[in-house]
Amino acid sequence: MEKHTIENIMTTTMENIRDMVDVNTVVGEAIVTADGSTVIPVSRVCFGFVAGGGEYGNVGHGAEDRPAFAGGTGAGVSVQPMGFIVVSGGQVRLLPAQAYAPVDRIIEMVPQLLAQIKTVLENRAAKKEEAPLQG
Repeated sequence: MEKHTIENIMTTTMENIRDMVDVNTVVGEAIVTADGSTVIPVSRVCFGFVAGGGEYGNVGHGAEDRPAFAGGTGAGVSVQPMGFIVVSGGQVRLLPAQAYAPVDRIIEMVPQLLAQIKTVLENRAAKKEEAPLQG
């Protein structure tokens, strides 16, 4: 059985959307900088799709008498840069593309702050072990 005209329209539109929105659109190709850091762009991709149609009256003569079809499709794609994943010196960070709210900045700094506190505590413990016992 032959595909209905609306099926052909929808198939063509979905194939075109698939070509536009692939994994490289969401997570871009890695870029290696001169200092050896790797930068990976990350985007948000949204798309919408609509299709419709209808059969109106009959056209043709005799055995080919069939309803006339009118239809169409539409699609829209939005690509918004979200930020960059930066891999450098054994650390991975997310640098956002949009401006931060102060709370977002504080939340992002928590892992770095915890690492610094851990280093300070380890240094204090090492100094106490090195200090001679006084008696």
